[in-house]
Amino acid sequence: MLSGKHILLVIGGGISAFKSLDLIRRLRERGASVTPVLTRAGEQFVTPLSVSALAGAKLYRDLFDLTDEAEMGHIQLSRSADLIVVAPATADLMAKMAQGRADDLASTLLLATDTPVLVAPAMNVRMWQHAATQRNIATLRDDGIRLVGPNEGDMACGEFGPGRMAEPLEIIAAMEAGFASGPLAGRHILVTSGPTHEPIDPVRYIANRSSGAQGTALAIALRDLGARVTFVTGPAAVPPPLGVQVVNVETAREMLAAVEAGLPADAAVFAAAVADWRVANASGSKLKKDGAGKAPALEFAENPDILAKVSQMKSGRPGLVVGFAAETDDVVAHATAKRLRKGCDWIVANDVSPATGIMGGAENAVTVISDAGAEAWPRMGKDAVARRLAERIAQALG
Repeated sequence: MLSGKHILLVIGGGISAFKSLDLIRRLRERGASVTPVLTRAGEQFVTPLSVSALAGAKLYRDLFDLTDEAEMGHIQLSRSADLIVVAPATADLMAKMAQGRADDLASTLLLATDTPVLVAPAMNVRMWQHAATQRNIATLRDDGIRLVGPNEGDMACGEFGPGRMAEPLEIIAAMEAGFASGPLAGRHILVTSGPTHEPIDPVRYIANRSSGAQGTALAIALRDLGARVTFVTGPAAVPPPLGVQVVNVETAREMLAAVEAGLPADAAVFAAAVADWRVANASGSKLKKDGAGKAPALEFAENPDILAKVSQMKSGRPGLVVGFAAETDDVVAHATAKRLRKGCDWIVANDVSPATGIMGGAENAVTVISDAGAEAWPRMGKDAVARRLAERIAQALG
């Protein structure tokens, strides 16, 4: 999919710039050509010679290079590529992009371009979580710029959390998804997946028996049809898909906030197994047995109903809202009532009683309930269910 594509790679200043060297190599393995642009800060982490040698192409660094201005110029440079990738995208570079600044070659060509842009953020966790950075990210997304990552993990500064640059293969998957053509090209679809964990104390929680396999398969199927997918996932057993925007959450309230931040969308599919209740009096320290056999008294509060909130939005509601209903008895009757109660367009119902082996298994047997009635599908692999549902969503969105 990347063969013959021309990628303009902007390398910002951060320790994760070393990953960009591997990214260049992997892009060229896939038949893409790479024109590198190295910022002055980026030169502190990788050398111009190593970048140019791996790319097999001239490296661009200076805005006021008269020879380059005569030959190509920063305007032509910014528009000659099929895709501009910024990796790593530092907090400073993203701030320049969001504010429309153009004080060096990288920021100038990003402002002058009409080419699609993909950024891979990389920064300290506190910088990533800062309100200013989050405002800039929202602006970039509103401007149509796609993000891949960041991931969560240990950082060079010794801290832990979100801010690690996505791995080269993740960036490549996001690039391939952007180039994908299909009936959902240009559409944005939000998918929730996995369970939520509602804490009892710092080491215990309430959860549902969900692996996240069906939601993950659906995100992949939608991606493969050309959609831009925002994937909001609880702590799932299966790894998240590549080539989509992954938002990791723990609790139902965090999932609701992530869903609201991910809108607007053309469609929203709520495959997550969200806990209906949370512990209102969760302890800040580990609960201990008292030796007398007395259990702690847990007080429960109802979690927000994410499906109902989105389905009943007065403005900005996705054109298609799809819910899932995991039932153990009277599946169709309960799911039909749920669709009417929540106000969603479709409900995908399945029988998750222990005898079926569906919850946590590799197969599913669903019934799709809509205004047209209940359509039972044969039992099949979750990947096959996802592809069939993704195709149905594409038909509905036209």
